[in-house]
Amino acid sequence: MSRSAALLLSLCLSIPLAQAADPVLVIHGGAGVERGDLSAAEEKAARAALRQALLKGHQALAAGKPALEAVTTAITVLEDDPSFNAGKGAVFTHDGRNELDASLMDGSTLAAGAVAGVQRVRNPILLAQAVMQHSPHVMMVGQGAESFAASQGIALVDPGYFRTEKRWQQLQKALKEEAAGQAHADLETARHFGTVGAVALDAQGRLAAGTSTGGMTNKRYGRVGDSPIIGAGTYANASCAVSGTGWGEFYIRTAAAHDICARMQYLRQGPEQAGRAVINERIPALGGNGGAIVLSADGRAATPFNTQGMYRGWIGADGVPHLAIFADEPLPLPGQ
Repeated sequence: MSRSAALLLSLCLSIPLAQAADPVLVIHGGAGVERGDLSAAEEKAARAALRQALLKGHQALAAGKPALEAVTTAITVLEDDPSFNAGKGAVFTHDGRNELDASLMDGSTLAAGAVAGVQRVRNPILLAQAVMQHSPHVMMVGQGAESFAASQGIALVDPGYFRTEKRWQQLQKALKEEAAGQAHADLETARHFGTVGAVALDAQGRLAAGTSTGGMTNKRYGRVGDSPIIGAGTYANASCAVSGTGWGEFYIRTAAAHDICARMQYLRQGPEQAGRAVINERIPALGGNGGAIVLSADGRAATPFNTQGMYRGWIGADGVPHLAIFADEPLPLPGQ
């Protein structure tokens, strides 16, 4: 065998091929949630939204649609629900605006799309999908992204659509604490949470991942976190799909989503081991925290996090949603 033929054979053997699989969808609505943060009504609403997102995403998978469609469908439900820091219900910047970020990646092709700092796009995840599918680019930001949204028929809304009183009051509290010069540690940690995301495996064995967020309360200067950055907050390839939630600066610095997938692909770690190494070891060692959802090509899942809670859930081929919010709630996962 010639050297070139041997190299080609080696490359082919190293690339996982899509195979028939039992569809799985895993979602998150953000890490950092604590029991004291939620009234009974708010907890009920959040659980209902998670369930709806799982059921809608499962409908797409059951209809034979690709993993990418299940991800965008589930995230759109969460963006439309004010329970989460994405879309309607996003947190406010220092200047009292909502600036939204999102990204999406197709593991079977490595195609990706992302948007950052948009203020009028009702569903940023759909704009990220349009960037991926209808432009030669991966990321668009600000007014340029909104101009592209208009050209693609993506729904634009008045910025007031995103406002909720709870998020507005969170900003007022943060501004008062800032003005009073209160200690940073706990305040900064609390402001970096939120975000929604989904990862999916379809019947053809294809993986996809997506993430959407309003960022951090009281952010300034056009700050962008990890959620719209491919490899930091979102990543998918033929072996793995990841969506993260947490203190974005640390996810960027560690290329967290890609690191998890690299550990799975090259070190042959499972989702639980790879996710724990990054989310519960690397990021906390630097001073950050948060969580992630991880899905492998054989349908195994993990939901590592290092806070008191993370909105999370999954649904398999049987169409039964499984949900949890707090750390002490058992959530048996597929493949475990």
